[in-house]
Amino acid sequence: MRFNGVGVKLMKTQRLVGGDVSGALEVARLADRMGGDEVHVSDHVLMSTSGHAERETFPYPLDYDGWYEPFALLSAIAAVTTHVRLASHVVVAPLRPAVLLAKQIATLDALSHGRVHIGLGTGWQREEFTAAGIPFDGRLTRLVEQVEACRELWSGGPASYHGRTVSFEDVYSLPTPPQGKGLRVSLGIPAGPRGVEEIARLGVGYCPSFHLGGDLTEQIASARRAYAEAGRDPASLVVTSELPMEPERDANGNVDWGASFAVAEQLYEAGVDVLLSHVVPHCENLDEVEAFIARLLELRD
Repeated sequence: MRFNGVGVKLMKTQRLVGGDVSGALEVARLADRMGGDEVHVSDHVLMSTSGHAERETFPYPLDYDGWYEPFALLSAIAAVTTHVRLASHVVVAPLRPAVLLAKQIATLDALSHGRVHIGLGTGWQREEFTAAGIPFDGRLTRLVEQVEACRELWSGGPASYHGRTVSFEDVYSLPTPPQGKGLRVSLGIPAGPRGVEEIARLGVGYCPSFHLGGDLTEQIASARRAYAEAGRDPASLVVTSELPMEPERDANGNVDWGASFAVAEQLYEAGVDVLLSHVVPHCENLDEVEAFIARLLELRD
């Protein structure tokens, strides 16, 4: 079992330093120094405790994470790291206008000298969209057009794009990202027929969430089949997924690394290329983070 890359998710890391955002910066520094591949942040613009059609309630306590704006946090991380990729799992993209999203991602790529791997999703919480004045229905179309529009704007211009949800003619968006229009993008969307078709058509990566359930092996296989049907090399599809948020524990309540890494093996066999793991609750304080990252790095080539 050797993943192509490993990364850490920074949710709740403020708890490692008494509730301060510096926890995320300290963990990112350490991952960068030790040779980790990616650091990932999450995203919710708003949270609602009311019920939803997709889920009965918001899946975390409201104080579970700091819920920092992802591009602001990743910009701070860019300033204290040198090589680790700056990533998201995932940004709720349709909550942002396409042209603003292109600017935010390009600026982050410029600040980090081309280290961005942006994960984008459609979101599931209707209240976020209602409060932002953005239609909840049709958000997959909005996301797809955002990616297409971003690619055009990242090309250097003059850029033109005409879709159902975004349209512009002969405009320039600066800065252009160091990675150019090929900037690394992954989509965290359901692996239904349209979802995998869009992943393949756009030539982007795939970032399913293991903890959301479903047959991950079949989801990844479906995405690779769609790549092949679109005339792309299915081996070129980069799949990024995560270990469960809660680690396996022994009878004494301690983290059972053997059992947790058995789950990692399941992900590898399902076809995951880049493995992510939450730092908290695997670690109770900053002193434990180095050993945790070292164990994670053992799973990589």
